[in-house]
Amino acid sequence: MSFPAPLEFSTAPWRLSGVVYGTLLNHQAALEALGEAVNAAPYKGAPRAPVLYIKPRNTRNVNGGSVPVPADVEALEVAASLGIVIGQAACRVAAADALNHIAGYTIVADISIPHTAVYRPSIRLRARDGFCPIGPSIVPRAAVADPDRLRVQTFIDGVLQHDSHTGERIRPVAQLLADVTEFMTLLPGDVLLLGSAAGAPRAGAGQRSRIEIEGLGALENHFVKEGNKA
Repeated sequence: MSFPAPLEFSTAPWRLSGVVYGTLLNHQAALEALGEAVNAAPYKGAPRAPVLYIKPRNTRNVNGGSVPVPADVEALEVAASLGIVIGQAACRVAAADALNHIAGYTIVADISIPHTAVYRPSIRLRARDGFCPIGPSIVPRAAVADPDRLRVQTFIDGVLQHDSHTGERIRPVAQLLADVTEFMTLLPGDVLLLGSAAGAPRAGAGQRSRIEIEGLGALENHFVKEGNKA
C-alpha cells in the first residue's frame, strides 16, 4: 500500500504547537454505552456541546516511542483517533467552511489509564508523560477525500483488536470544528481529536500497538514499565 507524500512536522504552517485537544463521547456507541447513567448526576442528560480535555506537552510522544505503564496499572487503554491538524486560525467557523482551516490529518494514540467516568476528564488518568503518540506524519487535507469515511484498525502484538471507522460520529469533522470554535480559537499547529470509537483495546508493559488509519499510514509504539527507557 502506498501513501501520499506527507508534510513534515517541522514545516510551517504545519509545525505542531504542542496543544492537543481530546474529544469524548463523540462516537454514538460510546454515548449509548452510558445507558441511563447519562441522565443521572453529574451528567443530567447527554452533552449539548463537545466534551473536551487537553493532552498537554508532556504527553507528546512519537511514532516508535515507548509508552510508560505505571507500576500500579496492569494495562493502558489505547484509543485510536484521527488527529485534525489546524492550518489557519479558526474562530467561529461555519461547518461549510471548516475544512478550509485544516492543514491535514494524522494518527493519534490517545492513551489513558482505564476508567469509566467521563465527567470532567481526569488529568491524572489522561495526561501522564508519553500518553499521546502522534504520527507517523501529517497527510495534507487535499489527499484525504473524506475524513469521515476512513477505516481505523488497532493491533496489539500484531493481532487486530479493534476495527472501526471515522463515521458514526455525533459531530463529524467539519461540525466538530465548527462547534469547538464557537467558544474557543484554534491556532495553526493545534491538533483536535475526532475522538475514538467505543471499545478501545488495552496494552501492558512488554506489548506493542499499531494503529492504522486508511490513507494515513501506521503509528507504532511499545509499552514499558514506568522508569524504563526501552
